[in-house]
Amino acid sequence: MNPLLIIKILSFLIIIVSSFMTIPAGIALYHGEFHSFHAFAFTISVVILIAVTILILLRHKKVEILTTRDGFLLVTFSWISASIIGALPFYISGAIPSYTDAFFETVSGFTTTGASILTDIESLPRSLLFWRSLTHWLGGMGIVVLAVAILPMMGIGGLQLIRAEAPGPTVDRISPRITKTAKTLWLLYIGFTILETLLLMIGGMDLFDSLSHTFGTLATGGFSTKNASVGHYNSAYIDGVITVFMLIAGINFSLHYRLLTGRFKPLIRDTELKAFLFIFIASTTLIALSLYGTTYQTIGECVRFASFQAASILTTTGFATADYEQWVPFAHTILFILMFVGGCSGSTGGGIKVVRLVILLKQALNEMKLLIHPRGVFALKISGNMVKKNIVYAVMGFFFLYIMILLTVTFVIAFDGHDITTSFTTALATLGNIGPGFAKVGPTKNYAFYESYIKWVLSIAMIVGRLELYTVLVICMPHFWKR
Repeated sequence: MNPLLIIKILSFLIIIVSSFMTIPAGIALYHGEFHSFHAFAFTISVVILIAVTILILLRHKKVEILTTRDGFLLVTFSWISASIIGALPFYISGAIPSYTDAFFETVSGFTTTGASILTDIESLPRSLLFWRSLTHWLGGMGIVVLAVAILPMMGIGGLQLIRAEAPGPTVDRISPRITKTAKTLWLLYIGFTILETLLLMIGGMDLFDSLSHTFGTLATGGFSTKNASVGHYNSAYIDGVITVFMLIAGINFSLHYRLLTGRFKPLIRDTELKAFLFIFIASTTLIALSLYGTTYQTIGECVRFASFQAASILTTTGFATADYEQWVPFAHTILFILMFVGGCSGSTGGGIKVVRLVILLKQALNEMKLLIHPRGVFALKISGNMVKKNIVYAVMGFFFLYIMILLTVTFVIAFDGHDITTSFTTALATLGNIGPGFAKVGPTKNYAFYESYIKWVLSIAMIVGRLELYTVLVICMPHFWKR
């Protein structure tokens, strides 16, 4: 373990985060939001001064290869450090008077959860609204993946970071060089950002709102600049654009790269992609049928609102165009089930991930086959490739831990006197990085009413969920710290 090297790289990472604050600082100056500008300027100055001092003191630190343990520590503390620093402009400016609330909001941004403590979003200065959405965009593809594209300049390899941060049970390289993979992913991410922003502007959004909603879409985060979320615009065109890009963000980005380079075979063979699209189409159809004649009177309206909300919950984005709690109970049930799914591995989505559920389903079927044919040998294949037993065991362990953490967080919330629906869907929405839930945390409500200690618990749950459980939990084991 290399603690000095970890501190050195963390210093570099927080310089990246604070450098991005210059954008909302410029917006604050342009709009005359001087309280916000001073908050950003102070944060940037202090953070960069501290980080540069550390880098100077450690300039003679010998360059070493990061170990797997270093990767786990660095990734976990990257998200925590980014959230601690990212919360300062909200707190210093006075826009969010409580640091607990500011930290919660920032963690929700970087982890792309979209859970908010704000009761009046539109009252926030535009610069802080932009920073709030920008935390989504940075957290979506991953601060660490961004750093991996730059770390070679410091002579430090980044494979251990990718392994610790990348969503899903496996790391899918686009290029033999991990740095090139990180750069390619970010170029794709930026390309999609530009494209969606332009399409939303065509639909009538201004540049500010277009960028803010694009950040929330591609990061599958869900922060909006409007109190009514995307429903504020009441536009079928905007709903359609965001629905498509939520699905794009929920698909493995390596598949997008292969599609753009003319390789269609991996898409056709990809088991997870087919399962993801099947879940979306089936849930949209069922919700639309349940809404027809009860909530909406035309098939077009039913499909529009059903597809948007299904995509939003499935990809863990959390945008809303309607108060789905006013829908029929059958639609509630479908959306509740989707909260357990999540996006594809290698996407910006959170949750359990489709590939894990496919592996669990196939393993369960194989177990039943073994009961009938005890001497049989049944291979588990995903996209035509054999899945090793250690991957299956890791997925089973992940699922067990996910349920245990979910129940633990539910217990903590219920202990404070909240009803079971609120408690359980709050835990599910934060651990799965979804954002809205049901009852007191429904699509038209927020998390402001919770006690401070619950907000800290939920902040931890968001980080644990975003980093796929193992990354954070492994450093809590005594064995991790032994040589």
